[in-house]
Amino acid sequence: MKRTTWVWLLLGVVWGSTWLFIKLGLEDLPPFTLAGLRFLVASAAMWITLAVRRIRLRRRWRDWTLMIGTGLLTFGLDYGLVFWGENHISAGLTSILFSTMPLFVLLLAHVMIESERITPLKLGGILVGIGGVALIFSRQLQLGDTLALWGAVAVLAAAAFAAISSVLVRRHAGHLNPAVLTTVQMTFGCLPLLLIGFVVEGPPTSFTWTPMAWISLLFMALVGSAMAFVLLYWLLRQIGAVRSGLIVPFSTVVAVTLGVVILGEAFTWRTAVGGSLVVLGLLAAARPPRSATPAR
Repeated sequence: MKRTTWVWLLLGVVWGSTWLFIKLGLEDLPPFTLAGLRFLVASAAMWITLAVRRIRLRRRWRDWTLMIGTGLLTFGLDYGLVFWGENHISAGLTSILFSTMPLFVLLLAHVMIESERITPLKLGGILVGIGGVALIFSRQLQLGDTLALWGAVAVLAAAAFAAISSVLVRRHAGHLNPAVLTTVQMTFGCLPLLLIGFVVEGPPTSFTWTPMAWISLLFMALVGSAMAFVLLYWLLRQIGAVRSGLIVPFSTVVAVTLGVVILGEAFTWRTAVGGSLVVLGLLAAARPPRSATPAR
């Protein structure tokens, strides 16, 4: 296989397994502190990468405002909700609900970016994905578990906030180096998480740091964040955004499989059918428009 195929598969497996490690980490550490430490460690690794590669930072205040603002949305609000939500629902369900993020991006981009209008195929994909989410939520309502229901709502809200950040980046950050953008986003995004964690959950020194807690944190920070983003930047240059975006449905399948096999998570028919509809919706929405037939 080509190198791009190996990297594509590796990223799918890494991001799919990240949901498993979040769940494992949450067994010993509280959600906001775990999320904050993840991106604190990851941002430190990214700053080292920038220094080694001698990548210069932007000097314009407008760029810093954009990077800090989207960082607070993506790595602060977004992941704070994800970690809190997964504390109350399964890893597989979390990955399915968060995989709706590209569908939110399509809706927002239609309004905010003139060149990215919704086509009938994309609209169909969005509707199919919404149907899948509705089916999953019908299961949560049937269970009558209030915290599980709010956990699912939190993850879906996280996907929406991540989509807002993504559209803002598409619209205003095309001139920024992706490595610089992500490093600054992680750095400032982790700060409110650490602050909330310290106030609400207590200092990190008060927790039980088991070997699994360390493994989960380091895997999420160094492999699932720092290394994965470096590989993604390379893959985007090689095969483009559309084909790279298909990692999302693939990683969702990986996450659900790992949750069932390793964590023994329940996999009901509503989750199976609803998750399949979300993945099918993503595939339909991500399909590029047919190009015009070339002249002979």
